[in-house]
Amino acid sequence: MQIHTGFGDKDLDLRKCNPLYLRAVLEDERFAKCQLVLLHASYPYSKEASYLASVYSQVYLDFGLAIPKLSVQGMVSSLKELLELAPINKVMFSSDGYAFPETYYLGSRRARDVVYRVLSAACEDGDLSIEEAIDAVEDIFRRNASDLYKLNVANGSIHQKTMIADSTIASSCVEQDVLFVRIVWNDASGQHRCRVVPAGRFYEIARNKGVGLTFASMGMTSFCDGPADGTNLTGVGEIRLMPDMSTLLRLPWSTREEMVIADMQIRPGEAWEYCPRYVLRKVTKVLLDEFNVTMKAGFENEFYLRRKLVSEGHERWVPYDNSSYCSTSSFDGASSILQEVYSSLKAANIVVEQLHAEAGKGQFEVALKYVLCTLAADNLIYAREIIKSVARKHGLIATFLPKPDLNDIGSGSHVHLSLWKNDQNVFMGSNEYSHYGMSNVGEQFLAGVYHHLPSILAFTAPHPNSYDRIQPNTWSGAYLCWGKENREAPLRTACPPGVPLDMVSNFEIKSFDGCANPHLGLAAIVAAGIDGLRKGLKLPEPIGTCTT
Repeated sequence: MQIHTGFGDKDLDLRKCNPLYLRAVLEDERFAKCQLVLLHASYPYSKEASYLASVYSQVYLDFGLAIPKLSVQGMVSSLKELLELAPINKVMFSSDGYAFPETYYLGSRRARDVVYRVLSAACEDGDLSIEEAIDAVEDIFRRNASDLYKLNVANGSIHQKTMIADSTIASSCVEQDVLFVRIVWNDASGQHRCRVVPAGRFYEIARNKGVGLTFASMGMTSFCDGPADGTNLTGVGEIRLMPDMSTLLRLPWSTREEMVIADMQIRPGEAWEYCPRYVLRKVTKVLLDEFNVTMKAGFENEFYLRRKLVSEGHERWVPYDNSSYCSTSSFDGASSILQEVYSSLKAANIVVEQLHAEAGKGQFEVALKYVLCTLAADNLIYAREIIKSVARKHGLIATFLPKPDLNDIGSGSHVHLSLWKNDQNVFMGSNEYSHYGMSNVGEQFLAGVYHHLPSILAFTAPHPNSYDRIQPNTWSGAYLCWGKENREAPLRTACPPGVPLDMVSNFEIKSFDGCANPHLGLAAIVAAGIDGLRKGLKLPEPIGTCTT
């Protein structure tokens, strides 16, 4: 039986809709074996409903209608309260559209966002491991309702298990399909590193228990496989690389291998303070909790292609071509490679917005669509892996080094950033407030980034070679300034097509390159922006022209 509790009907008396009024029914032996579903998250009595579900075996909870009817904070807080005491296997969601098909769609979409927020916070607080959070998603959106209502879903989709999901599959059976799984991490110097585990062992053991890694691995420099002086990260002490199964990817260029990005944990369920992914999640949680704002990021990947030239017994790696910026002939010459890069990125669910030849000899750019910054950082790691691997398959080398040739243009990893609240861009100004096209929140956030930019560079341009690139008159951000559509400034506010000319939708950081760990770089930017918001910082006047 489903029972309306809390809000939902205009003719009810909300004072009498507290589910605690059901205590007499729940304790009546005649109804002890009934299964009662309390609807609408019992809002505003979500805590009371959670208590009942924890005490009475016959009580289940459904938070449909509360999503999407409440505010975002209301939806999040209501679900958090339901999960405070109630077992996860008694909480479920129904997209309670009741009248309009659009409401079904909105409920389904909002529910995914809200559950992600709540479970992500639970992982950060140590209440759940990532694996437990993934199982909770399956329970809330599928298994609980299926088991309770004994649903007979078409095509067996409810009970069908894939090879990846079933950890009891024999190793030999798994390895007929996948031979190796690469467990990937990105260290403090921006190096992509991996441990490779045979697929059978991965799905039997490493998937849930991780693999060991010495503390020293996060302190290694880009030029020496040993910890840098002063890091205090030595060969004493070990962490666990815990695969984040939501990032699992079948390698498009090597069909019998998979790749997964790892979190670093000091013990099961407890993040290591040096884990870059944890650091980014931590500061974005502060941004969300204090200001109800999220940050989206879109990276522009610049890189050089080099081909091998053997002359008189000597091997050299020379530019793939000598064409100019946006040259059609340059793109035509590399078209087969770039087509494979695009297809591989698409297979990894990474959206490409533009590709073109850059100004350097053999230099190209692949621009990725903006997404939530935590996902953008993961996508950038995979994008670099894909570009380098496809180039290697074609006998080439792809390098993201900021300045591989001191006599040519450098390569950056420019990032476009915007702030969002309730699916609305709140970096952009409005009729109520606009400071050079920015909202008050946007200006204060950018002012924080501007104020801390010299410190941020330690994370976004971490290599001595980074500063060979950051030079005047190279569009790399050599000056401490900001400007609207000023590509010589390190901070550029942008007005892309479709945005009113007196507004800006995002800002670009030029001083971000391929040597940076993307999670640490974005975390530094978010932390600086939070400081700007807390202090209400203001920007200086924009610079229209930068000259030496």
